[in-house]
Amino acid sequence: MQNLQYAEMLEDDCIEARERERMAFDRSIRLLELAASPGASPTDVARAIAFTNKLWTVLIEDLASPSNGLPKELRAKIVSIGIWIVREIEKIRSSEQQSFTDVIQVSKAIRDGLL
Repeated sequence: MQNLQYAEMLEDDCIEARERERMAFDRSIRLLELAASPGASPTDVARAIAFTNKLWTVLIEDLASPSNGLPKELRAKIVSIGIWIVREIEKIRSSEQQSFTDVIQVSKAIRDGLL
């Protein structure tokens, strides 16, 4: 009985963690879409860049941890995507690139995979 309750707690924790991740992606996507909209202010762009960069920095750090429960190959693939997003965001910040479109599309795909 006690093992069943513990297993249920772990499952609930996993579900809650996924929901928090999904909410973080939703926020990042909303900020990116706002920054990409006509008439976006420099503050909107800065917020989107800062939040998305922080989100992916935390995710990459977590995925690199040996205690992360995802399979190693999947973690490596997500880390690669994260590194790409961080680089794309940096290009936008430094005005080497103007469009948030690819970052938004990839972010949505990752978020949708959390369902």
